Amino acid sequence: MFEIGDEKVIIVEGTTDKRKVEVIIKEPIEIICTNGTISIAKMDELIDSLEQRDVYILVDADHAGEKLRKQFKREFPEAEHLYIDRMYKEVASAPEYHLASVLVGANIDVHTEYLEKRMS
Repeated sequence: MFEIGDEKVIIVEGTTDKRKVEVIIKEPIEIICTNGTISIAKMDELIDSLEQRDVYILVDADHAGEKLRKQFKREFPEAEHLYIDRMYKEVASAPEYHLASVLVGANIDVHTEYLEKRMS
């Protein structure tokens, strides 16, 4: 779980999103799944556990993802929001090179081969 040096956290919707993102990332980052919508009680508990950490929200570009994003913006305005291109709709279906470039844009270290795939 949280270890010294894991100052960054990425929040995604599901386990498929988590698996897709974790192979791209090169640095130690905790990835938390919300499994869709999240209750206010769970949100408060999550926010309390994330104090003093850099939090990134990476959710799908669909109705459910936007609803979750709005909830995070309201309840946890300190979090940085990362956006995939709407044409991919879901984090899990976005190409690795696209996710890698989104993550690099947030100063998250990624395996460079995922950035190079776009060039090919």
